[in-house]
Amino acid sequence: MTNSPKPVYPVIWHNDAASLIDQTRLPNEYSFVEISRSEDMARAIKTMIVRGAPAIGVAAAYGMYLGAREIETSNRDEFLQQLEKVAQLLRSTRPTAVNLFWAINRMMRTAYESIGTVAEIRQTLLQTAQALNAEDLQTCQAIGDRGLTALPSTPDKLTLLTHCNAGALATAGYGTALGVVRSAWREGRLEKVFADETRPRLQGAKLTAWECVQEGIPVTLITDNMAAHCMQQGLIHAVVVGADRIAANGDTANKIGTYSLAIVAKAHQVPFFVAAPLSTIDFELSDGSQIPIEERNPEEIYQVGETILTPTGVEFYNPAFDVTPAELITGIITENGVFAPGELAKSQKIVS
Repeated sequence: MTNSPKPVYPVIWHNDAASLIDQTRLPNEYSFVEISRSEDMARAIKTMIVRGAPAIGVAAAYGMYLGAREIETSNRDEFLQQLEKVAQLLRSTRPTAVNLFWAINRMMRTAYESIGTVAEIRQTLLQTAQALNAEDLQTCQAIGDRGLTALPSTPDKLTLLTHCNAGALATAGYGTALGVVRSAWREGRLEKVFADETRPRLQGAKLTAWECVQEGIPVTLITDNMAAHCMQQGLIHAVVVGADRIAANGDTANKIGTYSLAIVAKAHQVPFFVAAPLSTIDFELSDGSQIPIEERNPEEIYQVGETILTPTGVEFYNPAFDVTPAELITGIITENGVFAPGELAKSQKIVS
């Protein structure tokens, strides 16, 4: 296994192209995919070479610039019309993660509001994508530090449980849920992390565990159905997860299995936190029933590598996300503070 450099940046603009860590090859191979066309960026997002809502947003922003670079016209109106097609291509890749749409909308707004030639608009789009990238990294570091104020006070160091991967790999760097973990580790408040394996794509086993190992953060991997037992045994002080979309009332879509984890945490009186940037809050949706849930290829369920796990004739259902009701969430950790789900409206004025 090849160790990664520290810190981890899943999306890097380098040599006039976007370099993505190929997350489908981790943890056994640490490699990059160079993306220089918008169509390839859309494919990378769809096939989960890059994944995690904030990281998808950053990748899509660069994808918008790549698409702008491919448009061969100097006419502003024609340019904007064709750029809308690029935006639609990228929007069609992953339906649940709102950061994807937020980043694309920001890029389109930049294009419409920019003055000057088409070449100058292209340059402004690149600068906007780079700014979005840098802002997300700063946001995640702020989320990590804000999260420290929400974690329970215990006489001993904390043991946290997380689900899926909401770390540096899922953002511009540092992470949301794993950002809280990193900050707790930095401040000497963390004993260890329990990471759910996160079926069916095993992001916890492959990505979260990998990130922790790189930084020397003690991590214990468990299967998804072991969480209740661990809480029953008093092994977990708090649960911290990420989010792909949060409705205005605090209902939260995250990787499949998060909802059941929240129910178990409630039953054992374990605090359950969601860590996410303000851009993940979709104030246009009043509640979680309106969040579109992506369904993925059933092959993710019945096959591991080349091994078929199930008999012929079985039917499959493979939702990639579920929605955790707001009443099960202790607090939503953002870059601007920790909000009770019912208080999210207070943050709306600072979401752009």
